[in-house]
Amino acid sequence: MSGIGADGSRAEVCWPDRLELGEGIRWIDGRIVLVDILAGRLLAAPPADRAGQGLAELARLPMALGAVAPVEGRPGTWIAAAGPGICLLDTGRDGADGGASDGVRWLARPEDGASVRMRMNDATADPHGRFWAGSMAYDGVEGAGSLYRIDRDGRVVRVLSGITVPNGPAFSGDGRTMFLADSVRGLIRRYPVDPVTGELGDPSVFTALDAGGPDGMAVDAEGGLWTAVWGEGVVHRYRPDGSLDQIVPVPASQPAGVCLGGEDGRTLFVTSARTGLSRPGPLDGAVFAVRVEVPGLPTASYRPETRAAS
Repeated sequence: MSGIGADGSRAEVCWPDRLELGEGIRWIDGRIVLVDILAGRLLAAPPADRAGQGLAELARLPMALGAVAPVEGRPGTWIAAAGPGICLLDTGRDGADGGASDGVRWLARPEDGASVRMRMNDATADPHGRFWAGSMAYDGVEGAGSLYRIDRDGRVVRVLSGITVPNGPAFSGDGRTMFLADSVRGLIRRYPVDPVTGELGDPSVFTALDAGGPDGMAVDAEGGLWTAVWGEGVVHRYRPDGSLDQIVPVPASQPAGVCLGGEDGRTLFVTSARTGLSRPGPLDGAVFAVRVEVPGLPTASYRPETRAAS
């Protein structure tokens, strides 16, 4: 197993920012987009000619912002896992007005009124145009979290419950397989997905970690699964059969999110977090990049039916 990236490269810091809880990182329209969850910020990489600058703030919400996906055909509009539910977030056509808190339209708030204080966590779109988002308790109450599916007609359905900290999900290129991390239990489960209905089949354990918690995930063009390992300062790549193929160290103790992007899709981007650390190091909370051999898959968009997008 390799402990470095392709051609001997090591993880390098991308920008001067240090995030509290950087996650939900995606390569979208030729740039990196990510969130700082607890700060409610949607962020994007600066243009190439201003690479030395920090991340640009596209939106700031007065609530936690778990992750977003672009809405197809609507530049500057995102579907977001935020606060207690799912909303459409309008940041303006160029996505640069920074006033998106006024552009929120809720599809559902399923965690409103829960017996414990809840928030949405990681989320992603699948290749069939649906959006999937997990929820968790702020204080990590065991089994309080759920996984929701947002169909193209805007309907929000709870598909799984009893998860403490769901992360991902991530999907195979054909959308017929979903990977979901049960982070506190150290498990990644694999689910068959009906491509027409989005219904999940019976799960199987894809892998179980001996140390640390699997966090954000991404699937590459060979069907390999990458996951940040919270608390261990590494990213793992697993082969399609679930065997561990590669370990890539990053100089931060809490890697949180991963994606594959760059012009050729062969750059692994990794977010990290400072939250919960009594003495964070100088690189905790940074975003890193390292070259890898296998390219990633295109980032999927949420594709609403006409009435869901109106």
